[in-house]
Amino acid sequence: MAMFLKLEASDPESTAIQSTPGIPDFMDWNQITELPTFWLPFKSFPFALAAVVVVPVLLAWIVGFAMFKRRVGGVYFAIITQAVALILTVLIIGQQGYTGGVNGMTDLKTLMGWDTRTDSAKYILYFVCVGLLVLAIVACRWVQTSKLGTLLLAMRDKEDRVRFSGYDVADFRIFVFCLAAALSGIGGALFTLQVGFMSPSFVGIVPSIEMVIYAAVGGRMSLVGAVYGALLVNAGKTFFSESFPDLWLFLMAALFIGVTMAFPMGLAGLWESRILPWWKGRRAALREAAAAHPQPPSPPPQAPHKPVVASSAPEVKLPDGTSGQGV
Repeated sequence: MAMFLKLEASDPESTAIQSTPGIPDFMDWNQITELPTFWLPFKSFPFALAAVVVVPVLLAWIVGFAMFKRRVGGVYFAIITQAVALILTVLIIGQQGYTGGVNGMTDLKTLMGWDTRTDSAKYILYFVCVGLLVLAIVACRWVQTSKLGTLLLAMRDKEDRVRFSGYDVADFRIFVFCLAAALSGIGGALFTLQVGFMSPSFVGIVPSIEMVIYAAVGGRMSLVGAVYGALLVNAGKTFFSESFPDLWLFLMAALFIGVTMAFPMGLAGLWESRILPWWKGRRAALREAAAAHPQPPSPPPQAPHKPVVASSAPEVKLPDGTSGQGV
């Protein structure tokens, strides 16, 4: 996505002051006079959209096939993936004429002529990110509740038992690794649109560790736990870095250590470990109290009482010349 946006921002009119108009500025600074061949397909927006998913999935398939087929996992898998991230960072920085080097690709202003720097564009991109996040959670939940999800849970607990049952554990691991790469690619494309630049500092070891912290703080056993963790950690990073610029790294480390020690299952684990048992206990106590003190039966309904109206006495006529007192 950054390559497509950079090519769009490098039209001949915008780069007329360069020695070679029509190419990205960092290429002109490094005396490159022609757009490299592997950049040419990224002039197409559909190709760039497809590459957002295909390129990370292809890289994940290569790395996953090389490791999982050899039953590499655990801490060794983490070390190898961190090494791959470091290699990519060094490669991007070393090829400064083709990638922008340390600075990366900057000044990404428009998408198909649409200015992404305006307030309305930021609101639209925000809701697009939220919608895609919800779709990603729903898709992962569907995988989790399917037969594939049952196998993944079994592999997490007893991998050898799943393998001895006749399933190829490596294929399932490769699939999940590729699915995570596809989601990461989509997130990276949206991040590029939001911030307007892309740097190799987002590919290194530090961002990978931060994402592990997101999952650990939010809850590694929950799909939405990483969302909670990302919001909390980034909010803490912003607050601490602005309020305590000299101590914010130590405060972030204290936040991570404190949360993981107090809540081993993360913030999402509070629901199952604390809130849900408390709620069940409260409902059980209310039922027991209701059973111990039953309410008296209500009296049967009575017919409405009709008031008795006294009948008036008949009027007596007196003969003429007779007064009522004499009677």
